[in-house]
Formats: sequence, structure tokens, C-alpha cells
Amino acid sequence: MSGADIFAQPGPRWFTVPSGRCFLDDLARGICEALGDRLSTAQILTPTRRGARAMARSFSQQARNGALLLPQIRAIGDLDEGEPPFDLEALALDLPPALSPLRRRFELARLITAEYDGLEGRDVSTKLALELADSLAGFFDSLALEEIDATDRLESLVSGLGGDQYVLESWAEHWQISAKFLNVAVRAWPKRLAELGLMDPSQRQVTLIRRLVDQWTDHPPRTPLIVAGTTGSAPSMADLMHIVANAEQGAVVLPGLDLHLDEAVWAQIEDSHPQGTMKRTLDRHGIARDQVQTWPASMEADRKGDARRRLLNEALRPAEATKDWLAQIAVLKAEEGDTLTEGLKGLSEIKTARDEEAASVIALLMREALETPGKVVALITPDISLSRRVAARLSRWGLQPDSSAGEPLANTPVGRFLLDVLALLETPHDPVRLLSLLGHPWCRFADHFGRYGLEKGALRGAAPANIDSITHRLVTPNHEGRVDEAATDLWEQYLALIEPAQDFAFTDLGRSVARIVTLAESLAADDGQILWSGAPGLQASELLAELIRESAGFPVSGTREVCDILRHLINQGKVRTGGNTHPRLLILGAIEARLVKADRLILAGLEEGVWPQAPALDPFLSRPMRQSLGLPTPERRTGLSAHDFVQAAAAPEVFLITRHRREGEPQVASRWLWRLQTLCDGAGLKIPTDGRYLDWARTMDAGLKTRPAGLKPAVRPAPKPPVSVRPMSMPVTQVEVFVRDPYAIYARRILGLRPLDRPNEPVEARQRGTAIHKSLERFAEAGVLGDEGVRRLTEMLEEELTATHLSPAQMALQRPLLEGMAREFVKFETERRAARPRLVIEQQGELKLATALGEFILTAKADRIEVRDDGVDILDFKTGQPPSAKAVAAGFYPQLTLTAAIIRHGGFAGIDQEKSIGELLYVQVTPDKTATRNAVPKGEIATDLAEKALNGIRRRLDDYADPDKPYLSWTAPQFQKVRGGDYDHLARLYEWSVLGDEEASDEEVSE
Repeated sequence: MSGADIFAQPGPRWFTVPSGRCFLDDLARGICEALGDRLSTAQILTPTRRGARAMARSFSQQARNGALLLPQIRAIGDLDEGEPPFDLEALALDLPPALSPLRRRFELARLITAEYDGLEGRDVSTKLALELADSLAGFFDSLALEEIDATDRLESLVSGLGGDQYVLESWAEHWQISAKFLNVAVRAWPKRLAELGLMDPSQRQVTLIRRLVDQWTDHPPRTPLIVAGTTGSAPSMADLMHIVANAEQGAVVLPGLDLHLDEAVWAQIEDSHPQGTMKRTLDRHGIARDQVQTWPASMEADRKGDARRRLLNEALRPAEATKDWLAQIAVLKAEEGDTLTEGLKGLSEIKTARDEEAASVIALLMREALETPGKVVALITPDISLSRRVAARLSRWGLQPDSSAGEPLANTPVGRFLLDVLALLETPHDPVRLLSLLGHPWCRFADHFGRYGLEKGALRGAAPANIDSITHRLVTPNHEGRVDEAATDLWEQYLALIEPAQDFAFTDLGRSVARIVTLAESLAADDGQILWSGAPGLQASELLAELIRESAGFPVSGTREVCDILRHLINQGKVRTGGNTHPRLLILGAIEARLVKADRLILAGLEEGVWPQAPALDPFLSRPMRQSLGLPTPERRTGLSAHDFVQAAAAPEVFLITRHRREGEPQVASRWLWRLQTLCDGAGLKIPTDGRYLDWARTMDAGLKTRPAGLKPAVRPAPKPPVSVRPMSMPVTQVEVFVRDPYAIYARRILGLRPLDRPNEPVEARQRGTAIHKSLERFAEAGVLGDEGVRRLTEMLEEELTATHLSPAQMALQRPLLEGMAREFVKFETERRAARPRLVIEQQGELKLATALGEFILTAKADRIEVRDDGVDILDFKTGQPPSAKAVAAGFYPQLTLTAAIIRHGGFAGIDQEKSIGELLYVQVTPDKTATRNAVPKGEIATDLAEKALNGIRRRLDDYADPDKPYLSWTAPQFQKVRGGDYDHLARLYEWSVLGDEEASDEEVSE
């Protein structure tokens, strides 16, 4: 049949473009050949506006740079596409306007709240009501699209009359309540719409299509009319297709109808089959498949494409029709050219381990396609998370794909700014959110001189309990005795803006959102106008303006509920800018890909629950209820998804990507892949694989196996500062660090670098230990024992732990342990004080050492020194695991031994240096026990260990008097994992310790 014969035969005229063909190109070429100069008189109806725009581009390409008057291309039908219907001229003159989706959501939420709040124990929050409103809107959409009047049917469900198989009393209580509510809703909703003078959008769309059907029935169009690309899933659309097919110059072009499937198998097709929707459409109007012809422009020789189509259609035949699969496989293999083998050519499956690996493989497939001039590659996946990972991988080559999903509004500058404002409205003293806002380039305080002072003085460390905590930190003089005026000024300006917003009564959603917008603008530069610039700003302003307008009068319970609603809308928002993207790189959802034109297709997300997607849970309708109402089964959507898969997988070059794990969870390959592999197994074949891309991706993301000659990793740092700046004093606690990691001493004592606490720093073991130390110090000075001592120490422990800004939850965990800790420690104190020693608590001592550089001052501050008549004991309290005596003797933990040496040389005032050194004890304080561990190994003498440690530090100091002696990083690497350093990132520890350092010397610790 030539193109000119399209309208020559009598109606009905049904055509199909086979799977694997470029639907739009074939359609445009066929219409141009059939109509020629009359092209501009034709009218083409497509499912969506996106399809209409793509159709126009295909016609433009047919012009081949010449002039061409395009036909009228209109979008109509199918709410599933997410596109509003085309207003068909005079058909809608007497119809009320459509209710906006956002306004409908709030109106339905009001209806839900009014009904459910009256039920005992079922109070519905605003947030839950809005979530349920989405499901209720979907229910009304289904009723409208299927043209079902549910009033009488719901009445029979509620009453149990009418001969229904499933009566209300046999259902669970939840479904009984849902059925009664829906019975109220289907009556209340039309009344509410009448009050508003508006119409439900899905009902309005169906009404328009029905009016168009009536108009064309009474007055058939005389100009060429074509419906293309739709499967007729809605009854109204199916009837419109029937009218067009029978028109004088009308035709319907179906996407991918299987004309080769055996009639017996065709009869067994169910909703979940790829052909299910089109079978239902043809059956509705009594059209046999032999009445459907291949579109003339698609009839060119395409044996490979035909073989792929037959392979896929055979693999996805209904389960009941697979009894003769082996016989059918034999027939296909016996055909000329072996249809199964030919169909697998150009098809590849790549199995990846996880999301990151899948994204890398896909990015490589897309990047490689660009090496061929003019080649277009498209990724088709319903997994938005995976598509974003792929876009991120493509950015390594400076490529930005054209993604139909757009960019999340929450990821744009305005989205991040608004989310920070919402978080601070709830918790204005949150350091992380406050730093994020103040550091945002659009914030009015971004260039304020007090930013650093505010951050350093009040926002780092343990989380502040409230606004007053930050204010107190700022007004408290620092170690230099001054207050940072710039930081205080910034904080006061911030409070002047945020506190009035907190005092606002958040009871009306529309007014509350307007107040939040005002707050955001006051916190932004340029009087807030910078927030609404560019495509993201336009999207955000339209979203907020519509929300303010449509939610006026909607009741809310407070700030948190308003912020939750607004945060949800921002996170759901998408920004589609277009423009600055690569024209040959496409990332599409399964629906958007129906009309795509690409030379290489990558189908990803082929896991159960992803593609096909698991049916959504309906809070109102169970499966029996849907069946009783005549609503479509969830399998119908699976069938549409299967049709999309077959359409894409029939292309000449296709890659099928699967993952063993998605978001860390084990995955099962899609049922379609299982069916395809099972068919191939029966034929003794395998789906082809191409391991090159997986190997390349793993190689790109892995470390180098062999180091190129020109690549030199960072070497172990070996700074050699002038001897004049090397430290000439040091506490014994830092001598431990000096022994293990000299570079840390260089960074801290010579460069003067101090690690900053993290914002919202969790109270970790170090802070907890410090708090317990302070409590024990206070308790020792109080000198109270017995039950009163237990009570006093318990109070002190709670006071000091609270001062570390433990959260209420953390304090709730600690509080029950404190009394036991206090009781055990009081028992220990009672035993230690029985001999009546003189206690020296937290006293400072020092010793001056003569070194090659001059006089060096060694200092110590002992937790406790117990002076007895016959000697001196030194105690160090630990809340963690104390070091072993062997490690102390080796010189790695010289705190107690050097403290003993300072005592022996008269470094502690009031302690006779002639007294012998007794015990060097670590006292481990835990909730279960207070135990001691002697730091002196058996057979050793404390005095000898003290002198050994003192001689060791003298030798070390003399070594570092040499200008060529470097401060190496981690000379005792065995302690890296147990006692990580604060300066390891500056030393680039990972690079030289893992990749190797051939140039640095290996210094051994010797004492």
C-alpha cells in the first residue's frame, strides 16, 4: 500500500506502527506522502502536549530545511501523562472552569477531616488529611476516566444489598469505614464543586472528549483526521478513536500492536499483558486484528526489527499460552535466518552490583555513543534516583543530559534557601541550618563581618539548648576578656527577623505561607527579589503564590504542620529549564519514551517493584471493592508498563541494565527479563552480555593497580621548622602525642592550629570523661562519704553532664547509671582514705630540664596525688580503658611516669621529693565498678620507670635540637586506629600510608 492509499479504503481505518520503529518519524513521513500539499488541512490528535511538540519536530525534519505548513497537532486525553487537556474551542463554553489540582487537594482534605474527625479515636491531622486527599483524588479520577457512577454501587456496598459477592459486614473494620466514607464523598464532592462554581479536572476532560465524540458523530469532519500514539485505555478515548477510524478521511494509528500473535493466544490476553489495553479497545468496537494494517511508511524491509518484535512478543505471551512454548521455539528456530538468534542481535544485558556501578556503566554507554556523529542515545528508566546518579556521572565529562524529570526544586538555590528558613522557623537556634543560611550567597548576612565570630563563638560544639544559650555564649567574654561586637550585632539582627515570625499565629495555611514568604524575603538580599530570579525562582514563586491563593482559610495546628506541608511541596517540585543540555543525550521516564527517537536505548531499573512498579496501596479501596465498583485492576497499569518496555526493547540497539542491590536492598530482576531468559533457555540460547562496559566502569572507579611513573602520591610530611620556634615547654599529656605523632605537635605548638568543634558536636567520650573528672574533683574537695556522699556525687555527676549539653534523650540514658557509679566510687574512696593520706587534687607541677636548645619546662597536672608517711601514690582517673603496664613501660604512655619524675625532682610544691614513689594507678570509673590498674609491671620499680621516662624525653628533646630533625607523622603507626589524630587530614595520612611513601625515612621509637 502506498502512502496515498491511507484514506482510499473505506473505514474503519486502523493502522499500527510496529515496535522498534521510530513512531513519530514513520507517522510524519506517512502523512506527508499521503497528503502532500494538503498537509496543513490535517488534524492530528496525540495523547499529550509533549507528544504534540515532538510530533511537530518530526514534521519539521521531513521538510529537509525547506518550507512546510504544519498540520494542526492537538493533545487530548489520558491524565496518566500528567498533561492538562486541550480546551477544544466551543465545546467548553458552557462548562465551569476546572478546579486546580492544588485547590482540589485542599478541598478534599477538608472533606476528609470533616468526616473522619467525627469518628472515635480517628482524629486526622492536616498532614494525613492531605495525603489521603491524593488517594481520594485518584479515586475520583478513576471514576471519571472509566465513566462510572459509583453512587448506587457504593450504596449497595454500604447496605450489603444488591447481590454483591462481598458485603460490608464481611470486610475488616477499616474497609467498612472507608466504604461508608466514600459513599458520603461521592455525594458531597459534586455539591462542593457546585458551590465553588468549578468542575473536577478529570470529569471535565472526559466531558470534553464525549462532546467531541457527539459533535463528530453528528457532523463528521471532512478534512484529514488522525489519532496517533494512544492505546485507548479510557472508554471515552476508545470511542473517539472509533469515530475517527470511521470518518471519511480518518485513521487511527496504534503503537506496537502485535499482528503476528496466534489467535488462540490473543484470546487469552489479560490486563497485565503488553497488548491488553489495545485488545480491550479493539474488542470494544468489534475490530479484528486482521482489520488493522501496518502503517505504510513502516513497511520497509526490517528483518532484524521483525525478529526482535517476535522474540519479545513470544517471551511475554500469557502464562496460560506457554504450554506449547517448546513447539513454538522449534518453529521460530526453523524459520529462515533463525528468528530467535536474529532477534537477540543488538540486545545486551548488563548485570551490575549496585546503584553506583549501574550509573557508571550507563554513563559510559551514553558517553561512547557521542563518539559517533549524529548518534542519539536515550536512557529510559522510571527510577528517578538512578537517572540523577547517571547525570552526575556524565558531569565528569562536562555533559548535561536532557532529562524529562527536570531538576528537583529542593536542589536549587531558592529551594535550599526556603528549606533552611523552614527549619529555622521551627528551631531558630539550630547551628547547622543557621550556618547553611548565613553561608548562602543569597542571604543578606552572607557578607556580614560577624559571621565568623558567631560561628566560632556560639555555633560550634555541643548543640545549644535554645536561643538564650547562643546569646549567653556571645555576651560572655572570651579568654582575652572581650566580647565580639560584630557577632553580637549579626545575632541581634537575625533575631529581630526570626522572633516576630515565631510569634505569628500559624492557624490559617494561606496566611501562614504568606508570612513565611515575607520572612524568607527579609532574610534574602535585594529585598528578597533575588529568590524569584531564573527558572527555579519562577517555579518557586508560582508554587507559593498558588499555595497562598488556594489554601486560604485552610486550618492548621501550628508551625510544624505548616512547615511539613510546605517542605513536602518543595521536595516534590521540579524545575524543567531545557536549553543548556546536550541534544543527543536523553534521560526519559517510561511514559515519556513512548514517542522517543534514539539510535541507542538503555533500559534501566529492570527490577521487580521498579519496572514494573509495584501497585500503589489504596487506603480507601481493597481489590474486591474495586472489582465491585467496576474500576480497573492494578494489572492494567502493569500491562501499560509492559507495553512501554516492549516498544523500547524492540529498538535495533538496546542495553538492559539490572542491579543486584538497589539502595542497599537485594533486588529481583524484572518479570519480563525472567520470561525472556526462560524462552532463550528453552532454545539453548542466552541473552547476550557485553562485559567491556562493566570492566571499564570498575576500572574508572577503582584505584590504580600500578602507579604511573609520573604519578607521585603525597609523601609523609617531614617539616623542619627553625629550632628557634620549636617548643620549649610541654605538659606530660602532650608528651604522649610527641612520642606517637610528632607532626601533631608541630601543627599544634608551632603552627598554632587548633581543631574546631563541629556544629552540633555530639557529646562523645572525651566530653563525658571531662565532666566525670570535674565531678570527682569537686567530690574529693567536699570530703563527704557514706550515703550522703553517694547523694552528693550523684548530683555533681548530673550537673556536670548536663553542662556538656547532653540531649534530653542522652541524659535519660545516663541518669539511671549515675547512682551506681557514685556508690562504687564512694566505696573506692572509703577504702583509699582509710589510711588517711593527704590528698593533692589537680595541682600543677613543673620541672626544668637542661637540653641542647636550652632550658625546657616539663609540666604536669595530676588528677590526684596521695601523700603518705611512707611514700607518694599517683592516681589518674579514666572513664575508658586504661593502657596496659607493658605500654607504659615501653614509653608510649609516659603521663604517670613523668609526673612521678617531676615529684622526685621537687617539681610539686608541698611534696617532699625525698619520699619514695609508691603506686602509679589508673582508676577506671564506670557505672558498674571503680577498679584500679597498676601502671608498673611486675618486677619493675616505679622510681626506675620514672627516671627512664625522664631520660627518654631528654634524648628526644636533644634530637629535636637538630635543625634537620623533622616532625614526622605517626612514628608509632600501631596507634593510628585506636588514637586517631586531629591533624591526620593535614598530613594527608591516607595517601602516603596506603599508597606508599618511598622517600620518607622510617623512624623507630626508642626510649
